[in-house]
Amino acid sequence: MLAKQALSIELAKKVAAAAIAEAKRNDWAVAVAVVDDGGHLMYLERLDDTQKASSVIATKKAKTAILFKRPSAAIEKAITDGRQAMMMLPGATPIEGGTPLVVDGEFVGAIGVSGVQSFQDGMVAKAGALALDGPSSEV
Repeated sequence: MLAKQALSIELAKKVAAAAIAEAKRNDWAVAVAVVDDGGHLMYLERLDDTQKASSVIATKKAKTAILFKRPSAAIEKAITDGRQAMMMLPGATPIEGGTPLVVDGEFVGAIGVSGVQSFQDGMVAKAGALALDGPSSEV
C-alpha cells in the first residue's frame, strides 16, 4: 500500500501562522485560508479590520492553487498575457494570492490570502508556504 502525504491541521496552522506573521509585519489586514489537497477548507483566519469578502476570496484563491497545481498568479498572468480562454477554467479564481503547498514532492494543499493588493496577498501566501520544511511552494 502506498503512503500518501496529507496536510495535518497542525501543519495548516503553521502555514497560516507564518502568513499572518508576514501580514502583521507589514501592517496588512488579510484573511488567510488553508485547504487540503481536494480544495476543502481546513483553516481560516481573518485579521481585524479585514473586509468580510476576503474570507471567501482567500478560500477561492487557495482552491485554485491546489486544483490547478500552480499559483493562482500563473493563471492571472496567462490571462493578462492575452490567453482570455483561461477565464473559462471551471473553479479558477485567477488572482494572485493562492500558492500550492508541497511536501516531499506531493501536493498536500494550498494557502490563499486576500485583503490587500494582489501582489501583497501573494507575498503573504508565499511566506506561509515557505513555513513548510524543505522545498515547498515553488511550482
